[in-house]
Amino acid sequence: MKALFNIFIFPGFLFLFVFGLSAQFFDRRIYARLQNRQGPPWFQPLADFIKLVSKEEIIPEEANPNMFKAMPVIALTAVVTSILYIPMWSPKALSYFNGDLVVVLYLLTIPTLTFFLGGWYSTSLYSKIGAVRALTQLFAYEVPLLMSILAPALLANTWSLTGMATFYSAHPGYWLFNMLGFAIAIVTLLGKLEKVPFDIPEAETEIVAGMFTEYSGRFMALFKLSIDMETIVAASLLAAVYLPFWIGNGPAIGFIVYLLKVLFIIALLSLSRTVFARLRIDQMVSFCWKFLAPLAFAQILFNLAVKGFIIK
Repeated sequence: MKALFNIFIFPGFLFLFVFGLSAQFFDRRIYARLQNRQGPPWFQPLADFIKLVSKEEIIPEEANPNMFKAMPVIALTAVVTSILYIPMWSPKALSYFNGDLVVVLYLLTIPTLTFFLGGWYSTSLYSKIGAVRALTQLFAYEVPLLMSILAPALLANTWSLTGMATFYSAHPGYWLFNMLGFAIAIVTLLGKLEKVPFDIPEAETEIVAGMFTEYSGRFMALFKLSIDMETIVAASLLAAVYLPFWIGNGPAIGFIVYLLKVLFIIALLSLSRTVFARLRIDQMVSFCWKFLAPLAFAQILFNLAVKGFIIK
């Protein structure tokens, strides 16, 4: 019974649903205010979701109906599962083991793969172009993202998010060693969530809605919801790895601080996508491999040096 509560209520589907839509409003409001616009009302994300769910689902004749319908559900399931392994208000996650960091990173890769497969099996030209772009972008940002999170794990000498949270909460000053990795993770997270300047797969002025061009109704709603939830999970991951503050000071204080840390990361994403213009896919790939990957590798070498000379 407790497992079902964790999966469907808290911190699973219902919590991610509410927090995801709230974070979407927060993101859109900051993005609008930075552009001297008013922004949407607080209920707009929920209204958009209800509107999408109420629309008719249209499946292209040449599309694979099973793959077309299954991809949004798989994306949503992967995101909801990943939150169970991330520490939130205490150093211990609800489920943890040595190696859960790899599991979380793997689960957060699945939504992008479902975007690719959903677009590819839609058989639309626009969908296929968007799908290929999504997969190409995955190969660009995934390596520097993995390396940027690997560095704090090496310093903590564990592959467990719970182990990392426990280590950094016991050594709060060590988070300063990982600031370069945090900056890299923020940039790569923009690519993972396909936000400006890395919204190439959904470039509306070029390829309509990219891999989602043929999606409508509840299937489109589930895809959009999975992206909102993935934003919360990815921000929670970065908060647990790079911002280990006030963890373990009681569930109430810890949970409030957790919410503030997640909103802070989302605000950084909003600021970043306000400042920069969209890049081409070749520019994005070049930037990730020529700059982000070497910087992430430098962070790994730095943490290994710190581990060898400072942490005994």
